[in-house]
Amino acid sequence: MPVSNSQLLQLLNSLLQPEKIKDYCPNGLQVEGKEVVNKIVTGVTASQALIDHAISIKADAIVVHHGYFWKGESPCLTGMKRKRIHTLLQHEINLYAYHLPLDIHPTLGNNAQLAKLLGIIDISVLEVNNPQSVVMQGRFPASISPCDLTKLLTTKLAKTPLHEAAKKDKVKTVAWCTGGGQGYIELAAQRGIDAYITGEVSEQTIHTAREMDIHFYAAGHHATERYGVKALGEYLQQELAIEVVFVDIDNPA
Repeated sequence: MPVSNSQLLQLLNSLLQPEKIKDYCPNGLQVEGKEVVNKIVTGVTASQALIDHAISIKADAIVVHHGYFWKGESPCLTGMKRKRIHTLLQHEINLYAYHLPLDIHPTLGNNAQLAKLLGIIDISVLEVNNPQSVVMQGRFPASISPCDLTKLLTTKLAKTPLHEAAKKDKVKTVAWCTGGGQGYIELAAQRGIDAYITGEVSEQTIHTAREMDIHFYAAGHHATERYGVKALGEYLQQELAIEVVFVDIDNPA
């Protein structure tokens, strides 16, 4: 059933509440297109490949986790950025993007969906004085070996994670932050967490893992952030009775 651009935006903003979160980019409608939306494409990043796929299946709107206009980037519409935005405008495709609001949503967010995928329970924020923390903690129902956690991540995410092993031979407690959350590993170690999972790894992360004796898993930025926007699309399809197609543009990083 068709919906208006304003109706879709109102539902997304009501659900994700971007006005409550300080972010590195604008959240919400980033590029305006047609007023009537008949089909939505969801994906992790508003790449040219995702836009081209949306055009090929005659979508009127794209909803992503990684959109445009990031803090610190050049405001000039040249090269790759010009081509992406020109294509959206030419085909009148609406682009909606939600970054941190989609990371932290308690049921549809990237962190919540990764926990669901891995079977993590007793979930709470790791930063106890920050209710909108982007890093979470929980536990597995039963202790597992570090190797079994590697296998679990590989099976669920279809990607073998980088694993920096600690001395502990069992993992019970776990902290995680999807995407580029490697900087929270020290806080997780200070809290006595057995393992920390994120998407990316930095050079210093490995030293922290070794010296603070915590298992570290870098499972891929894209791989750990597929599931929030996919769940969001499924929610939109159910609430609005509109066709929503999740498109996974492969990215090994």
